[in-house]
Parts: sequence; structure tokens; C-alpha cells
Amino acid sequence: MAMKYRIYLEPDEDGVYVATCPTLPGCVSQGHTRAEATDNIREAIEGYLISLRKHGDGPFQHNRGGH
Repeated sequence: MAMKYRIYLEPDEDGVYVATCPTLPGCVSQGHTRAEATDNIREAIEGYLISLRKHGDGPFQHNRGGH
């Protein structure tokens, strides 16, 4: 089952859209349009998750705190 991640899109002072995924710290991308920023953050999320799997970590591993 594919997970869904909330993203935020905000225009910056240079006229590009910045996309962030708050569930994945440091997962940020941008684009000249909302559509481009959305496509780019999807790619960034995919790369982020591949890296977590490669290193034996999960996106919520840091939140478990031994529970």
C-alpha cells in the first residue's frame, strides 16, 4: 500500500514555488510552477524514502522512542 504525504507549496520572493514535506525533515524542492514543484517534491519524497530503506531506517523510526 502506498503512503500519502502532506506537502506544502508556497511562493517565495523570487517567484518560484517551494514545496516541503513536513513528515520527512529536510525534504524540500521547488519549481517555477505549482505543478512543477509538486512533481519535484514527489521525486524528492521517493528519493528520501529510498535512502531511508537503504540505510535501514523508516520515516517514523525517529518518532518511536522505544514504544
